Amino acid sequence: MAEEEKQGEKKVEEKKALITDEGEKIIRVYQSDIPGNKNVYAGLTRIKGVSWAISNSVCRLTGIDKKKKVTDLGQDEIKKIEETLKKAEFPIFLVNRRKDLSTGENKHLLVTDLELAKEFDVKRLKKIRSYRGLRHALGLPTRGQKTRSNFRKNRKKGVGIKFKKRVTRENA
Repeated sequence: MAEEEKQGEKKVEEKKALITDEGEKIIRVYQSDIPGNKNVYAGLTRIKGVSWAISNSVCRLTGIDKKKKVTDLGQDEIKKIEETLKKAEFPIFLVNRRKDLSTGENKHLLVTDLELAKEFDVKRLKKIRSYRGLRHALGLPTRGQKTRSNFRKNRKKGVGIKFKKRVTRENA
C-alpha cells in the first residue's frame, strides 16, 4: 500500500518537472510552464496575472530567495508559492481587480479567471453600447490611438495609398 502511494507521488513529481527536447527542465506552477533556467523572481512573471511586483511579494511572503533557480525548488516550495498565489493577500495597490463590479471586493485574478473576467468585461461594454464597447466590436483601438496609418489589418488600402512596385531586372 505504501509502495503504491510512493509511486503515485513519483508520477506527480514527473508531471511537475517536464523535460523538453533540448534537455531543459520545465516546471509547472499554477497551470503555467516555467523554464528551469530562470530564477524564481523572473520565472513567476511567466504566470498570467503575476507582475514583477507580485512576484517580489510572493518571494518575500514565502521566504524563498529570488535568485534561486526554478529547477532547485522543492515540491513543498512550489506548493507554498501556489498557496500564496491562491490566497492573494497582497496590498490593494498590487491587486489587478479592485472594486469588482459584481461583488465590490478587491481581488487578484490569475490565468483562466483573469481571461474570463476580461472577456465578460468586454461583453458587458458591448452590451451597454458604450464607446469602448463599440470600438471593441468594430475591431478598432479602444485607447485613443490615431488610426490614419496604423490598424489597417484585414482591410483594403485607402484611396491615397498605392501598392509597392515589384523591383525586377528591367526596372533596376
